Amino acid sequence: MIDYIDHAIEAADWILSTIGMTPEIGLLTGTGLGGIVSAIATDTDVDYRNIPHFPLPTVPSHRGRMIVGTLENKVVMAMQGRFHLYEGYSTQEVTFPIRVMQQMGVRCLILSNASGGLNPAFRPGDLMIITDHINLTGANPLIGPNIEHWGVRFPDMMTAYDKQMIALAEAAAREHGVALQKGVYAGLTGPSLETPAEVRFLQTIHADAVGFSTVQEVIAAVHGRMTVLGLSTITNVHNPDDPVPATVDEIIDVAAAAAPNLVKVIRGVLKRR
Repeated sequence: MIDYIDHAIEAADWILSTIGMTPEIGLLTGTGLGGIVSAIATDTDVDYRNIPHFPLPTVPSHRGRMIVGTLENKVVMAMQGRFHLYEGYSTQEVTFPIRVMQQMGVRCLILSNASGGLNPAFRPGDLMIITDHINLTGANPLIGPNIEHWGVRFPDMMTAYDKQMIALAEAAAREHGVALQKGVYAGLTGPSLETPAEVRFLQTIHADAVGFSTVQEVIAAVHGRMTVLGLSTITNVHNPDDPVPATVDEIIDVAAAAAPNLVKVIRGVLKRR
């Protein structure tokens, strides 16, 4: 645990000395969504492998690159690619970028992910604001000794996804004519996709979308007193009575096609914030 703290501090100090500015907003992108960083007026572009102690993503479409620049007059630190439990990473490694951001002084985190729809009203390509999550991974990044410097032992998760940020996202979507869904995100470990029985279970517990990321990072961000906005791109919609196989390539394609609308919403949020 001591190494984890020291490594986050070393990485944060290295980034700050490299970029010469303090980011206001952290942006973490997922499958097929890394292209949204093209909207950022880039000042610094660094591969993860060059940042001290940073893990490396192994998933297709996760570039493994940090972009720092401006977007809507805000200094943004965008992580193009994330880490997952199914890659064999620990919860501390999955949340390492969040701790580095926290150490740098970032107080607002916007996460995007690609997820499978569970709500039959959803359609592939929809954007969903995450209003809450269900952690079904069996893991939690706060297990072990608490780091008081980062947060309290028992952080409250009742408002993990900030209501004001949600309202800003809805206003931005209305301005640009982007249809938004809202719902609960279920986080699983993966990497195997859901069986029909698992889909029925997730629908029974009122989850609207499912994926293999986000919940660990949000828990760490809430522990670190960050304001959080979560946005899911619905890449496919599960029907347990008529299951259709989903491929990674199809998921990436749908997520990439939805990226322009995601950019509009995120830009609108930053403009209003």
